[in-house]
Amino acid sequence: MALHALQAERLALTANTDPGNRKPGNKKREETAMGKERVGFIGVGLMGHGMAANIVGKGFPLTVMGHRNREPVEDLKRRGASEAATPRELAEACDIVVLCVTGSPQVEAVVNGPDGLAAAGKPLMIIDCSTSEPSATTRLATELEGKGITLIDAPLGRTPKDAWEGTLDVMVGGTSDQIERARPVLETFAGRVIETGPVGTGHTMKLLNNFLSMGYAALYAEALTLGAKAGLTPTVFDSVVRGGRMDCGFYQTFFKWVLERDPNAHRFAIRNGFKDMSYLSAFANAAGVANPMGAAVRNSFAVAVTTGHGDDYVPMLSDITANLAGTSLVPEADD
Repeated sequence: MALHALQAERLALTANTDPGNRKPGNKKREETAMGKERVGFIGVGLMGHGMAANIVGKGFPLTVMGHRNREPVEDLKRRGASEAATPRELAEACDIVVLCVTGSPQVEAVVNGPDGLAAAGKPLMIIDCSTSEPSATTRLATELEGKGITLIDAPLGRTPKDAWEGTLDVMVGGTSDQIERARPVLETFAGRVIETGPVGTGHTMKLLNNFLSMGYAALYAEALTLGAKAGLTPTVFDSVVRGGRMDCGFYQTFFKWVLERDPNAHRFAIRNGFKDMSYLSAFANAAGVANPMGAAVRNSFAVAVTTGHGDDYVPMLSDITANLAGTSLVPEADD
């Protein structure tokens, strides 16, 4: 009986370790047994630094690639990350690569440049957390599929503070299997992972989300300017809105700048808002849908960028709009 039991145990072990007998449903269990997948991260800026810190802090082997600012890279290396000099070198060291760059042109350069990720010539999963143009995302995903590379879109909602706290919203487009493979990495920095549909739908949802938030910013800026012209201070404005039906999280971070002059309240550059609204315009044109509200919001951001304020943060649009109208939202400036 003992001999028969030993033989049965050996047969079971052989069945579990023989690649020919493995079932797709066992993949996650096998990966766990072999250890966590190796992750690469490109774009350790305002949002990416906190995301990458969570990835390495929660046990994933991490390789990062720096840009101009060395401080985040050195910090991540102290936390246990390695550094690669090029996207190709990073791809060679990783199984999954997270991108958190500005937009579609930067994603394209990182992936298909002379020393890009695709140049490594190996199977790879790319998670694009940038705010990219949806049609460019679907085109690139189709192109990379023929090279054995999977691209899914997983843009982000909330702020750099949430990136550090691991409470970002992630809108992810891809197949169920692709998303399940990416989920353990995404959950290191996300409070919510929302599946949106096929690849490209994550970036579409992100544009719609940013349309709402940038729309609020343009509305607040214009309303505050009109109020200032009529002698209504931002404090009076806030006393009416705060706690009412028009209050929300975005309003509160926006007004951290307006009332308290906190420059870090909402660290999202105006030029990025303008870029996102330009992507929305292209998407609407491709869909054959008029978007007059989107055009108005885009123009508010365009004026700010063309007057030299592209690197200011979004809440500062309030001061730009007021100053162009010949007024100020800062009581000291009036005095």
